[in-house]
Amino acid sequence: MSTKPTYEQAQLHLQVYDQRREAKLRQARDWFFKNYHVTSLDDAMRVAPMGSETGAFASMVISYWDMVASIVNRGLIDDELFFESNGEIWVVWDRMRSIVPTWRSAFKNPHLFSNIEDTCKRLEAWRERRAPGSSAAMRSLLAQTTPSPKVKAT
Repeated sequence: MSTKPTYEQAQLHLQVYDQRREAKLRQARDWFFKNYHVTSLDDAMRVAPMGSETGAFASMVISYWDMVASIVNRGLIDDELFFESNGEIWVVWDRMRSIVPTWRSAFKNPHLFSNIEDTCKRLEAWRERRAPGSSAAMRSLLAQTTPSPKVKAT
């Protein structure tokens, strides 16, 4: 490890984990990983329209991880301590990264979701130093678990 995490960082890390166990967030995370396979804003609005339960689920998962990333980015949890046991944030970012530029443009906010993006860039670089090729392997595995788009009969 580059630095030794403090007791306070470890406690905050455990609190972040404990929050993931909250029933509604657990339900939202389960839905997100089964259903949030989007590549465009239209896909996102179809899968998780604003004002719907699925829209609330997507928002809950994404905002939770963006908030956690903000905590990590400010050094309140040591990067390596966090990266060793939090790959889920990277999967969330991988699921949303293709549409983030559209969201940033639509909301006229170039910083939207930059917390999660910055954390995941560091996480991926850290992972690649420890296990070269693992990120590509994870993306390949995730692609295999993504449902194929349904083809309409003509």
